[in-house]
Amino acid sequence: MKTAVRSIAVLLGAVAIAAGAAISLVALNLHTYARLTYEQPVAELSFEARGPQHYLATLTRLPGHEVQTFELAGDEWQVDARVLKWHGWANLLGLDARYRLERVSGRYSDIEQERSAPRSVYALSKTPVLDLWSFAKAHPHWVPFIDGFYGSATYLPMQPGVRFRVTLTQSGLIARPVDSTAPAADDSWR
Repeated sequence: MKTAVRSIAVLLGAVAIAAGAAISLVALNLHTYARLTYEQPVAELSFEARGPQHYLATLTRLPGHEVQTFELAGDEWQVDARVLKWHGWANLLGLDARYRLERVSGRYSDIEQERSAPRSVYALSKTPVLDLWSFAKAHPHWVPFIDGFYGSATYLPMQPGVRFRVTLTQSGLIARPVDSTAPAADDSWR
């Protein structure tokens, strides 16, 4: 009898340790995402023409102001992000939506050119060892506190001399010119 009780205690201890390790890995993975509580700026972009459909893009991450530069080909720029959204009860416990910028790329206005011209795409984050996004996608029943996970992207024309701000809302990415007098995203594009 004592052996059976001892075996059950060891088994329960092992389960508790495994559960603690899993919770720790999820918590560490959440730190690869930034917290989203309202519309907040996540990046600013500016462009310098280097030739026809060829630009030097400067991306500044917000709020940390980390600056990266990329050679982009095309007429338009695009920024993509991954978003994790929690169920309401998880929000009450302090789990606001989280995001991770994934990539920046150039794109062509003409679909045929998009299919055949040189592409330019750059990763903006590294995939962690345990990626909660991929795990939730593969095993949704194991993470019932996630209401949704989705990708979001925004794009506008690359225009030298114009600075764009990318913000993230609960519904996704939005891009706007920073200076309202700038000739960005004019009516001919819309």
